[in-house]
This record gives sequence, structure tokens and C-alpha cells, in this order.
Amino acid sequence: MRAKKSPRFVSNLTRNTLALIMAGGRGERLKHLTMWRAKPAVPFGGKFRIIDFPLSNCINSGIRRIGVLTQYKAHSLILHIQRGWGHLTGEFGEFVELLPAQQRIEASWYAGTADSIYQNLDIIRSHSPDHVLILAGDHIYKMDYGAMLAKHVESQADVSVGCIEVPLEDATALGVLGVDEENRIRSFQEKPAKPTPIPGKTDEALCSMGIYIFNTDLLFELLIRDADSPNSSHDFGKDIIPHAIKKYRVFAYPFTDSESGIQKYWRDVGTVDSFWAANLELIGVTPELNLYDDEWPIWTSQEQLPPAKFIFDDENRRGMAVDSMVSGGCIISGAHVRHSLLFSNVTVDDCSKIDSSVILPDVSIGKNCKIYHAIIDKGCEIPDGTEIGLNNEEDEKKYYVSPKGIVLVTADMLGQVVHHVR
Repeated sequence: MRAKKSPRFVSNLTRNTLALIMAGGRGERLKHLTMWRAKPAVPFGGKFRIIDFPLSNCINSGIRRIGVLTQYKAHSLILHIQRGWGHLTGEFGEFVELLPAQQRIEASWYAGTADSIYQNLDIIRSHSPDHVLILAGDHIYKMDYGAMLAKHVESQADVSVGCIEVPLEDATALGVLGVDEENRIRSFQEKPAKPTPIPGKTDEALCSMGIYIFNTDLLFELLIRDADSPNSSHDFGKDIIPHAIKKYRVFAYPFTDSESGIQKYWRDVGTVDSFWAANLELIGVTPELNLYDDEWPIWTSQEQLPPAKFIFDDENRRGMAVDSMVSGGCIISGAHVRHSLLFSNVTVDDCSKIDSSVILPDVSIGKNCKIYHAIIDKGCEIPDGTEIGLNNEEDEKKYYVSPKGIVLVTADMLGQVVHHVR
């Protein structure tokens, strides 16, 4: 049975909105996964990149004027956007523009999230939007920004901030909001050591999703003021939002289902453990994030690949995958894959066993290997007989082992220096 369609807010609101996706972050907590790529370019979900989720949300919401701000090791991100997001029609005012740090105002890199927008004010002016939607490029979720825009206008807000409820221990990495009964934001703490819980709840805090809607004229005013402030860190969470709360109507927009009030799916895949867990959630029977939703598709660069293939059916050499997702171009040759997610073009050779692992694209796994609770980065060639995830003490000598025991393996760690990882 198909899910009931929710109303779409494709209107002059969405058409006259410019979306800016901040995709320049390194994502240091992802360790070696971001050694050669920006966090938004990290593969996710079998065939996508993290950046595909906010981009797809924009397209599905009817927002088709999009700028992507890049900085840290952006080559693979730029290639991906050029290949996968060049289908918008410029003749109709639709575009995905790349906005790298290019010293448009000062001879410097982007100095913070607010500064990255400030350095592109002339480009924003050229598009004359009524509203500017600012998004983080490194979160996984599906969201109709049109509904948020409609609420922003209805509330006569100057600024709106998308928000979710998160456990207190996770709130230390986010911006924590304090709101009144009308959801007007009265306080904002950026990554506090001791987050303030939601009234009536002792174990959760209300946190920013890194999603902001600004009335354009006010955004210009706030950014110019911030640029002229010598003591500012030029960050939305630390500087722009706290100042705006004091003088303007700043409202929280809870990311919940309009009918049930239940919070919707949102993941900050900012650590090795959370990245591994979020990928493996997808192989569940009814995962919270439905990649098979034809009413809200996730678009990406679509590589032309043959179907996945499973070969050999001997008693001790049977190619099979159980409770798993296997992408196009994969060949499982007499090997056993269980509770794992294999990206495109992965090969697993005779008698190898893969369990509870995330295998990124173009990985080759040799014969008689055992790989448990691991992430294998793109392009790795795993030699015959390799064992990963069976002995953390041994793994720590060669690979990165996360606090929860997930083993991250990259080509560099294997002595296979792949500087061109994409």
C-alpha cells in the first residue's frame, strides 16, 4: 500500500528561493574517509554521495536555483556534481552552481560558515531571491523545504531554523535551542559542553539541523555587520543566529510529521561509528530512510553498470548475499555476504566471508578473506587470506578502529597509495 502523499509547496515561494549548500567542510571525525575528499563527497547508501540528499531535497521541493560552496579537497565533489547534476535547464532559470573559495572579497579562504556566504554576496544579489535557504551539505535526510518556507512566511519570521530533538550526549556536537510556546527561539548555544534539556524532558535537547531560511535583505545586513566585527568567528551558530535572536523574529521549525508529530529521519553521519550504523540501517526490512520511495527520489550521478552477479553453487563455494544490499557491477564469486552493504563494482572472491560491513565502490576482496564489522574505503584491494574485525588489537596496528570497534581500512593503510580517490 502506497503511503499517503503529503502536500507539496511548489509555488512562488520555492521558485523565488535560492538554496546555498555549504559543502566545504573536512569532516575530521570521519578520520581517513575524508583524507582525500570533502565530507559531502563521501559515498553513502550503496550508490549515492552525502551531497545528493540536500540536493535531491531541493529538486523535490521545487527549489531549482542552487549554489554549492566548496573548499576542502573538493575535486571529487566537483566531478560528482558536474556528472550528476548537470541536467537542470539554464534557459528556465534552473541551475546548480559551484561556488569555490575564490578570494572574491579578500585574499583568503572561507573563514567560517557565515564568511562563505558573505564572500558570495554579489552572486546572491545577481539572482535576486526573496529568501535564501542555507543548508549543511553533510547530513542524511529527506525534507520538503517548501513546507518550511510556508511556515516561515506564515509566522512572519525574519529567520527560521530547522530543528530536531536529540539525546543530550549527542547535543554537544550541535547548536542547542531554547524556544517559547510559539517556537520563537529565545536562546542558542553552539556545541555546549552541558546542553540544556527540553522543558519536561531530562534526556533530550532541541538542536539545529544546520538549515536556515533568511529574508534576503536581512541576511545581507547580518553578514555585512558580522564581517565588520573584528572579534567574530564568522559562524552562523556562534555569531549570526545568537545576534539575530536579540533583535529579530527567529523561529524554530520542528522536523516532525505534520499529522503524527513524530520526528522524521535525520542523521549526522559525522563519525566512523555513525556512518557505519546509518549505512547498515538501510538494509532493514522497513528502514526509516526509504531509498525505494518513488515520490521522493534521491538523484545522483548514474554510472552505467551491469547487474550484480552471484556465481558458483557448490557446497563449500556458493556465491550468495543474505540480509544485504548489493549494488550494480558487483560480482560475488563463491563467497558469503551477510548483513552488509556493497557499493558499485565490488568483487568478492572464493570462500571469503563478509559480515556487518560497508564496502565502498571499486573494492576487490581476494580469496579466503574474513571481514567483520568494517568499512572498506573505495579502491582497496584486499589480499587473499586477510582477516579484519576478528582481533581489534591486531587491527589497531594496521587500521583505524573506532570507539565501538568498527575497523576502517583505506588504500593508504594497505600500502596502495590512491591519491585520486573519488
